[in-house]
Amino acid sequence: VAERGPGAAYHMFVLMEELLDKLKLLSYEEEALRRHNMRPLSRCPWAAPPGGWRGTFAWLRAGARLGPHYFALPTNPGEQFFMFCTLAAWLITKAGHPFEQPQEYDDPNAIISNVLSELRSFGRPVDFPPSKLKAGYGEQACYVLDCLAEEALKYTGFSWKRPTYPTEELEEEEITEDDAELMLNKLEEDVVEEESDNEENFIDLNVLKAQTYRSDMNDSAKQEEILQSTTDAAEWNLEVERVLPQLKVTVRTDNKDWRIHIDQMHQHKDGIESSLKETRGYLDKLHNEISRTLEKINSREKYINNQLEHLVQEYRSAQALLSEAKEKYQEGSGGVTERIRVLSEITEVLERVKQETEERGSSMTDGAPLVKIKQALTKLKQETIQMDIQIGVMEHTLLQSKLKEKSNMTRDMHATMIPEATIGAY
Repeated sequence: VAERGPGAAYHMFVLMEELLDKLKLLSYEEEALRRHNMRPLSRCPWAAPPGGWRGTFAWLRAGARLGPHYFALPTNPGEQFFMFCTLAAWLITKAGHPFEQPQEYDDPNAIISNVLSELRSFGRPVDFPPSKLKAGYGEQACYVLDCLAEEALKYTGFSWKRPTYPTEELEEEEITEDDAELMLNKLEEDVVEEESDNEENFIDLNVLKAQTYRSDMNDSAKQEEILQSTTDAAEWNLEVERVLPQLKVTVRTDNKDWRIHIDQMHQHKDGIESSLKETRGYLDKLHNEISRTLEKINSREKYINNQLEHLVQEYRSAQALLSEAKEKYQEGSGGVTERIRVLSEITEVLERVKQETEERGSSMTDGAPLVKIKQALTKLKQETIQMDIQIGVMEHTLLQSKLKEKSNMTRDMHATMIPEATIGAY
């Protein structure tokens, strides 16, 4: 057998997709499913409810939604088997061979054998056991339905045609590309505006460094202009107070920084220590109560052991006596078993002797053996008479042959010439 490739496991999904297209070409929705009040095979996945195949009539008639990989994946074997039998019967009838629709109480094995016999009548090979179709799903089920759908298409005279592709319009594509570029520019502007609004008057360190670098370059280029300051100190202080809330610098934290992890460790350590201070008292109190309870239990056990020591000794002696009695009982039961076996053997021998005695007594008093002997003697006499007759006939025949031979010899002796043909006879 040739080895199958790695994609063989997905072959049944391809078969199921092709089967769905072929069923639509055959108008299975109007002719097969609507007749049984069932919904068509859709391309959306679904999950079937549990239930036996005989109980699927009401569920399918209520409008079950069947998926595109319905016969490829196991969902509900009973319901899938009923759907498989219904479609197979309709396809066989569609292909020109009359086939009865399966009913609720039909034998599944008989239905499968009838479907496979019809498939073989179409000239399709069947190289798998019929039990593979009993589940109602799998590669074999998809194969059978696909072959029947092809035969139905052949019988209806359907022929595949070349696909027709729509013509592409280049001008519309160029216009859409321009619109896309315009929309992309607008999107970038909106993103920049949103980022500027989300900053909330906070200055980034990188931006601050860039502005400082540019201001230093401008200052170096205009050093001659700033030789003497004309700014008022009071106005400078007012401006500083006004701008001070906006000069807040924020450092963006990185979750991968080790300093953040150390801070978190310290925070957790402080939380553990604070919670431990509160719970330590409760734990110590609980420990003291448990230790006192254990001491009480130990003291009670010692007191009970001291009070019941004589009872324990009596119990042990009773256990020893019981073990001895059990040993004696086992020894006695073994002897009884052996004696019972010997008794059964003696009883069988006695029954055998009684039976032989009865047979001999009945044979001595009964005349049946004598009658049998007389019948045997009569039969022997008849056989002896028949044998004597046969012996007489044989002797007579032998005598006739001898006389004939003697006459021939005498004739030949008296003949003048002996024929050549008779020479070899002697």
